[in-house]
Amino acid sequence: MDTAVEDASGQPDLWATAQPAAKGPVGKAKAAAPHYLGHRDRLRERAEGGGLPALPDYEVLELLLFRSIPRGDVKPLAKQLLARFGSVAGVLGASLAELKGVAGVGAAAALDLKLVHEAALRATLGAVARRPVISSWSALLAYVKTALAHEAREQFRVLFLDKKNQLIADEVMNRGTVDHAPVYPREVMRRALELSSSAVILVHNHPSGDPTPSSADVDMTRQVIEAGRALRIAVHDHLVVGTGGVASFKALGLI
Repeated sequence: MDTAVEDASGQPDLWATAQPAAKGPVGKAKAAAPHYLGHRDRLRERAEGGGLPALPDYEVLELLLFRSIPRGDVKPLAKQLLARFGSVAGVLGASLAELKGVAGVGAAAALDLKLVHEAALRATLGAVARRPVISSWSALLAYVKTALAHEAREQFRVLFLDKKNQLIADEVMNRGTVDHAPVYPREVMRRALELSSSAVILVHNHPSGDPTPSSADVDMTRQVIEAGRALRIAVHDHLVVGTGGVASFKALGLI
């Protein structure tokens, strides 16, 4: 039952009785703060305190996205990117067009993510350059995997080596479809002669993720070896890259 409010004369004050009770100091309910308020600062503090290795993948992506998306909650976007591309490496290895195809990823965010991938690629290449590839084989494998493991289309590259088996150049000779990149042995050898290369390492990727060489891969490799034999340009190896690893023709006894 409502209780009437009396005025100074003792009579019921109908106006006061009819008004709803005030909520808060200004008569309105206080709006709840966003659940992510302060999350960016807390995450940065954890990272700066030496906690980077312990961060889950989505939080690493959040830290990257903070730079290009200065406001709002980017945790859902980070998780969406991981769901779409499978891993941090998959996100960074995706093309600009693929990244911008994810709702919420603009041109700035896509470019920032690709910049990190390019920096990682150059860092791994630095471990290979100016030293014999045989003595830095694990670094070479890390480099080709960074470069090619998450490519959506098949790509054929050649690593050109000098007499000391040091890297002269890494060049993309052809790009193809999801399961084929045409290879022209004469073009490989022509470029090797232009660079005064004494040996080459062939590299291509399998977008399916399985690096197991196909019969077509074996036939093509034999053609390149034959083309180089008369020119005294050796084919040291053929590496097939997939998300499942890197297969070496030499290690498999195919060369």
